[in-house]
Amino acid sequence: MAAARFLPSCFLIFILIFCLYTPCLSNDGVSLYEFKEALNESASLDSTWIKGTDPCHNETKWKGVECNAENVINLYLMNNGLAGDIAIDSLANLKGLRVISLENNSFSGPLPEFSRLTKLKSLYLSDNEFSGEIPSDFFSKMGSLKKLELARNKFSGRIPDSLGELENLMVLFLEQNEFSGPIPSLAQKSLVKIDLSNNKLQGEIPPAMSRFGTKPFEGNPDLCGTVLSKECKADEESPNEAPAADKINETKESESGSGSGVKWVVLSAVVALLVVTIAFKSNRKEDDFQMLGKNNLDEAVRVHIPSSMKKRNLSSRKGINSMNSSRKGTQKGGKVGDLIVINEEKGIFGLPDLMKAAAEVLGSGGLGSAYKAVMANGVSVVVKRLRDVNKVSRETFDSEVRKLGTMRHRNILTPLAYHYRKEEKLLVSEFVAKGSLLYILHGDRGISHAELNWPTRLKIIQGIAQGMGYLHNEFAQYELPHGNLKSSNVLLSSNYEPLLNDYAFYPLISNTQSVQQLFAYKTPEAVLYQQVSPKSDVFCLGIVILEIVTGKFPSQYLNNQKGGTDVVQWIRTAISENKVSELIDPEIANASNSLEQMEKLLYIGADCTEGDQEKRIVMREAIKRIKEIQV
Repeated sequence: MAAARFLPSCFLIFILIFCLYTPCLSNDGVSLYEFKEALNESASLDSTWIKGTDPCHNETKWKGVECNAENVINLYLMNNGLAGDIAIDSLANLKGLRVISLENNSFSGPLPEFSRLTKLKSLYLSDNEFSGEIPSDFFSKMGSLKKLELARNKFSGRIPDSLGELENLMVLFLEQNEFSGPIPSLAQKSLVKIDLSNNKLQGEIPPAMSRFGTKPFEGNPDLCGTVLSKECKADEESPNEAPAADKINETKESESGSGSGVKWVVLSAVVALLVVTIAFKSNRKEDDFQMLGKNNLDEAVRVHIPSSMKKRNLSSRKGINSMNSSRKGTQKGGKVGDLIVINEEKGIFGLPDLMKAAAEVLGSGGLGSAYKAVMANGVSVVVKRLRDVNKVSRETFDSEVRKLGTMRHRNILTPLAYHYRKEEKLLVSEFVAKGSLLYILHGDRGISHAELNWPTRLKIIQGIAQGMGYLHNEFAQYELPHGNLKSSNVLLSSNYEPLLNDYAFYPLISNTQSVQQLFAYKTPEAVLYQQVSPKSDVFCLGIVILEIVTGKFPSQYLNNQKGGTDVVQWIRTAISENKVSELIDPEIANASNSLEQMEKLLYIGADCTEGDQEKRIVMREAIKRIKEIQV
């Protein structure tokens, strides 16, 4: 009996020791593998989702999986070409799961029973082929849900009433579907972002939703109400069940191509017009972003860090024919609707050259979407689609963009070409292979990150400062010479020379909602008084300096600032307690004889981020002090 008791004990000790030094498959690993096996298309996961390994272990970490000390908590599987059945039973076994992102894959059919995942906080399913009606009570048990994005699918029927019951809901994106009928009352105070545009919604917009303005309701011609300055007729105020004949027609439209509008926006429009904004990087291992902190990290990853993107050949014959048929007539500088080259350093090319290139989706940022295209001449470009531009004439737009094309500075990324149509504005720039400072600093744990030693980081900071000085000289008359300086908009060349991107857009978007997406609008004066100035750029520079020296992801980049590190408050506290040296990133803190120089940079960052703009230093002084620091 003693031996019988002894053997299991020894066996247990052996297992514990074995798992301490080698990855052992956890229960969460079993469930995740079952989820993968249920998919028809999952090749992008094969290299890391290996049966018998631990999805959370540092040595065997699975792509797109994020864990805490005990459980899988987030799944970031966007842009992976996934298709097939979503095994809800397997996902339900992941007790710690709080975030699911399956955006931009190839899932189709009715919405799976995500309603069973009652503790889910964020669900991102945009840019798939989901279709059909969603039951009215679908979300009634998902009381923890904060963010729901179902945009650019083929959902039809009414918007579920149960969405109005979600007391914690903050973000709701349902645009570019086929939802019809009235808008349910979504009066919860927690809701801060909503988009119901480009559906088939009808009737009066609930008065409680007028606070969102008109943009979230555009593309629904049968909506009315005070917010649209459109009076509702008696039969529009509370549309009930549609006549049976209407329902049949709606079904026929859905089956025969009403979704083609969505498809054109998501695919053909991109094919024909190839638009874009530069994301922080592209075509790299971008899924392992577990080092940004746990609070609301889903927002950090989605908004600031793209995942590895699946390639799509966007040169569909249907898209080409559609574009060619709409490109008649000429004007000085190129065909109507063609590309206008404003910087010939990479040669002359036109829209047909881009159409022939295979395009790779990079991501979507505050100012628009981005795609990479490799043209026949070997030049790789990024095409940015400006999401929301002032209603300016072609001449005004041409004048502003040509100014950008004249930029010549080693630390400035100069655009190559633009495309102008009333409903579409594109900007083409050179593709920078190494990617963004944000990714290399916080996401990459390979060679590029290892090379971010003290001399390299100082070189990057000084290059950013020199680039900002150039912009403030060239656009001295602008309220915001840059306006959107943050680490995701600093691209790094092969030798770590920083290239500033997404600059000087303020004149083009100042009268639109997109202006709020500029990082300058996260400064204290903008948040409190809606005021911006060249000193707003100084504040943004200070954030980047503190980010580079401390190695911390700034909470200022997040919309709700829940997550990351409040680097401004952190440096204030450290200065008051005489502990500035403790803020330096341990990865560079051991650089010989440089601690004093690093501390000087932190003090510069503190002076740049002074809350009172009257006391904040000017850009000229910041640049002068940065130049004085040597390795």
